[in-house]
Amino acid sequence: MDIIRVNGIRLYAYHGVLQAERDIGQYFIVDVSLYTDLTEAGVSDDVNDTINYAEVYETVEAIIQGPPVNLLEHLGHKIIEKLTNDYPVVKKIEVTITKPSPPIDGNYKDVSVTLNREVK
Repeated sequence: MDIIRVNGIRLYAYHGVLQAERDIGQYFIVDVSLYTDLTEAGVSDDVNDTINYAEVYETVEAIIQGPPVNLLEHLGHKIIEKLTNDYPVVKKIEVTITKPSPPIDGNYKDVSVTLNREVK
């Protein structure tokens, strides 16, 4: 299976369980992997035969910068739901959302949630 990846989408938004996260905001980094068959696009060299990664970016941006939610899991679910509805050729999708600076004490690089879904 072929993969289209859009990695390192960095957006400022106001999600989180804590009120401070919603007031101050923070950066979120999103990676999306879309599993599909890219044979037709490889042969035709036509953007209409593939998944337009500019549109994938725009979808992620709209959801991340949309209304605040509590959980990264919910954001990931919304991204998966929208992309699989927009692109029925997607057979599997993986979305990772990273918070580089969550409001927790400790010595760590970041925290992230990865959702994997197979589409029927």
